[in-house]
Amino acid sequence: MCFRLYFCLVTATFAMRAQPLPALVDEALHRNPEILAAQKKYEAARQMPAQASALADPTVSVGYTANGAPYPGAGLGRDATSNVGVMVSQELQFPGKRQLRGEIAAKEASAEYQQYLAVRLSVTTRLKQAYHELHHANVSVAAVARYQDLLQKILRISEARYTVGRAAQQDIFKAQTQFAIFETQLLRYRQEQTAKQIEINLLLNRPQGSAIEVPDEMAPGELTLGIDELVAGARLHAPVLAREQKIVERNDLASALARKSIYPDYTVSGGYFNQGSMPPMWQFRVDFKLPAWYRTKQTAEVAEKAFAATEARHNYEAADITLQARIREQYSIATTARKLIDLYRKSVVPGSQLALESSMASYETGTLDFLSLFSNFMNVVEYELMVHEEVMQFHVALARLEEITGIAL
Repeated sequence: MCFRLYFCLVTATFAMRAQPLPALVDEALHRNPEILAAQKKYEAARQMPAQASALADPTVSVGYTANGAPYPGAGLGRDATSNVGVMVSQELQFPGKRQLRGEIAAKEASAEYQQYLAVRLSVTTRLKQAYHELHHANVSVAAVARYQDLLQKILRISEARYTVGRAAQQDIFKAQTQFAIFETQLLRYRQEQTAKQIEINLLLNRPQGSAIEVPDEMAPGELTLGIDELVAGARLHAPVLAREQKIVERNDLASALARKSIYPDYTVSGGYFNQGSMPPMWQFRVDFKLPAWYRTKQTAEVAEKAFAATEARHNYEAADITLQARIREQYSIATTARKLIDLYRKSVVPGSQLALESSMASYETGTLDFLSLFSNFMNVVEYELMVHEEVMQFHVALARLEEITGIAL
């Protein structure tokens, strides 16, 4: 029973107050530069529809026509062609074009909003993944250190048996080698701790060197949605797919605008001209832009926009297929990891612990050889580390599913 008591001791290596993941996610959403840049890009795009649908700036012309001298007013009231006047011109697009331009800009702004949501999800997923990987590294460091202590105890027993001729020297060498291997594992896990601390601080826009503390224990939850529900939900909530849909709608509108390009835009002008003692002169005119080269210009534009609209639909289909494949992949990882966690915790780990307890007692009494004891010891080490690995894989898969589907899991 000494081993069971030893195995159940909880290490205090991470005794500092843990920083909950939801608080870190909220901090990243407010401080991460990628998210802030995407937000400003969306806010900039929101200003475009009003500009695209607005009238062109009017033109005001002020001038004179003189007779007999080049200065204003020369011949005014004497010659019918002498005058001083002002004209106002307004360029107008064919009816429906301005509305379409505004709608196109609105679709582009909507696409930027979906891109902003996608960046938020991407940063959140990377943060959650780094957080769970940091937790895995912390737990692994504690577990390896714990098993180093137990291995020291086994080593002392082997040395005592060796001194009385009841154990082989190679048993001591094997235990010492495994102790050194544990040291290499600790170095790798500590390097992983450092790397994940750096990544989390980067995502939070914190100064490098800021401490990130995670809980000692992190119980896995449950994946309550099935694969069909996730796929159906992704079609409604996934920002990547929604962005492609907005691009399809944008290109359809651009195609409709191109078809209107054959209809001419025009300019309306009006003016007043003072002629001195003669009656004033008024002018009104309409200038049309004639699509004289529509066969080589407007027709090509219509074809271009039609091809672009078809391309956008194919991109949407490709994004949908890719999305479904990624959902199924991560769903498989999550469900498999969850089953393995239960299997290890309910059967494999308890059984390996009982086998080690029994072999420890038998080895001390001399009824069991060292290799059997060492095999049972390594099984316990491997299975515990595998449990933590599967917990991490489960949480990381959930985080990736959230990013892909846009559904909180």
